[in-house]
Amino acid sequence: MSQPAEFLPTLQDLVKCYQAFEAYSAANIRALGLTPPQFDIVATLGNTTGMTASVLGEKTLITKGTLTGVVDRLVARGWVERAAHDSDRRCQIVRLTPEGEALFAKIFPAHMAHMAACFAGVGAADHARWQTALQQMEQLFRQENP
Repeated sequence: MSQPAEFLPTLQDLVKCYQAFEAYSAANIRALGLTPPQFDIVATLGNTTGMTASVLGEKTLITKGTLTGVVDRLVARGWVERAAHDSDRRCQIVRLTPEGEALFAKIFPAHMAHMAACFAGVGAADHARWQTALQQMEQLFRQENP
């Protein structure tokens, strides 16, 4: 097992990287008129026919308690709706409205362009190296918490 002196700097760098990513991403999302959780839901629902709240929670970074309130606010803005599930009356499908689809078509490409600007000049070899390292680290955490 690694000593704290060996893995602690890795954890610190991971946290600093995530915080820098979050700050860079969130500033652009707010400039587009959304909060990061609202963007997460709209982006996740984009190009889908909708999904249950449970699936939406699994696919986003939003906790179940927060998810309901964010969806409620998106419903109030006319971008998301809840519909009856075809086969399970206990569930509802959360999906984008036509206005929500138009919002997604506007903000998602704009945010991807913002994120792409951060990676300008980075080569395929660097991306491959980073992806491998991140996937290996993810597996370490999954092994410890199946």
